[in-house]
Amino acid sequence: MGLTRRSLVVAGLAASGVAGLGAAIDRLGAGKTTGTLVVADAGSDDRLLEHPVEAGQSVVLAYTHSVEKTPVEDRYVVEGDRLRMTGTWFQSHGAGLPADEPIERVDGGFLVERSTTHERLHVAVGETAGHELVVGEERHDLVALGAASVVLFVEARGEENGHGRSSGPETRS
Repeated sequence: MGLTRRSLVVAGLAASGVAGLGAAIDRLGAGKTTGTLVVADAGSDDRLLEHPVEAGQSVVLAYTHSVEKTPVEDRYVVEGDRLRMTGTWFQSHGAGLPADEPIERVDGGFLVERSTTHERLHVAVGETAGHELVVGEERHDLVALGAASVVLFVEARGEENGHGRSSGPETRS
């Protein structure tokens, strides 16, 4: 009977270890989605678009430059409840585009590397620019949302106010 009792104890410990390992794996998977990228009307704070995001995920604000009439991409990466700008890519170089920063030729255009972090990113949306938000493989037409100005922010998982924190205006157009 001692052997049976010992076997039950060992089996119980093994089972609880497996359950513990399973819970640890579940926690790792649960951390994959950092939160939600929110696009809100800058005037009313009404939510216009929500998209789940993961830490390190690419987010691109794509638009047509108003003077050059060529594509521009402001590139960001999700870091917790913030967006960190990693660079600006543009197809042509002229008026209104970076001139006094190091510029690298890449992907049929030019790239200026950046490293600025934003809690709230204000965008003056325009039909001429045709602003689009690219999250992973999905493109969202910001013009079609109907707001003249929007604010983008990452709402961390479990955050409930939905307005993000403000560190002052940052406008990309």
